[in-house]
Amino acid sequence: MGVGVRDRFRDLEGPLTVRKKDVVLMATVSSFECMPHPAKSALRQFAELFTPLFQASSDEAKRQAVAALSQCPNVPPAVALFIGSQPIAIAAPFLASSQIIDDDTLITIARTQGAAHARAIVRREQLSPKVIDALVSLRQAEPGRGGWATEGAIEQAPLPQVYDAHPSPADDVQSTLLAREEALRREIKQIARHLSDGANDRLGLRTLSDVQEALLVRFAREREAAHFATTLADALSASCWLAERILLDLSGQQLAVTLTSLGMGLADAVFVLERFYPHLSDMHGSVSRAWLVLDDADPEDCERRVEAWRRADRYTYLPEERSTPLPSRPAVSQFTRQVAPSRDLRTVARAFGGSR
Repeated sequence: MGVGVRDRFRDLEGPLTVRKKDVVLMATVSSFECMPHPAKSALRQFAELFTPLFQASSDEAKRQAVAALSQCPNVPPAVALFIGSQPIAIAAPFLASSQIIDDDTLITIARTQGAAHARAIVRREQLSPKVIDALVSLRQAEPGRGGWATEGAIEQAPLPQVYDAHPSPADDVQSTLLAREEALRREIKQIARHLSDGANDRLGLRTLSDVQEALLVRFAREREAAHFATTLADALSASCWLAERILLDLSGQQLAVTLTSLGMGLADAVFVLERFYPHLSDMHGSVSRAWLVLDDADPEDCERRVEAWRRADRYTYLPEERSTPLPSRPAVSQFTRQVAPSRDLRTVARAFGGSR
């Protein structure tokens, strides 16, 4: 009995075993594809079964399994990373077409597997700015190798054979790679231009005009706080009460926040703070405390804080001029005897009538 069992296990090591494992691998992948919404337990079980079956199967079965999973919308992340880390001749279809791979997995594969895998990722129809930035940094980190489209990489050329049933000549492959590289470069420039947060780009933000900025600097030079507050209130489209309250902050933080949100130049803002708050003119190294305060201010946070102040000002401040004026009341002296309401008069009359 024991000898027979040992002989059967020995038989599993023969070439027929590979065929059997190929069949088991494809059956496992096919059954997983039939699950439209697999549960977590099913995903975990598939991840545990797939790796050993995949490693024990033939290259042809591996390619078929990867091609099938590249169209599957429910591949576990561990399996996606495992497939993406396979040789490029097997992993290329999955890297180029699978929509289940997240950005972090793509970046990890590109950083750990080399230029061939990175080129396969570049062929995806959609790439997030995060992945594009990582790919550009990887390409710039290989100046000695001349990027990803070098002649040595083209001579290896397993990637075009995976995608095209009839591979093109080396010249066509090189021109195609160069064209795609140029298209990717243009796309990266457009994305960088769109996502750039330049200091001079204040479209849609409340910004000081040249006249307002000049007036603020002039009034700060003369230390005319009243005129400065009036000009600041006009720039904020708020009340003079809000501008005066900002100036009354002896630390100068609120005025620094306000000037940063309005886009005043750094040199002018430093000058204004030093004129109104002399303690901010103390030097720390080669710069003043006013410069340090403005350097620590975050423009987006300053804009949010100033908008909150303006909303509170609109809720609490009553303008002196209204579009529909309230009806005026006649001025009555506090010492003048006022007429009592009719209800009080009836109460008094009933009281005097009862006493009689």
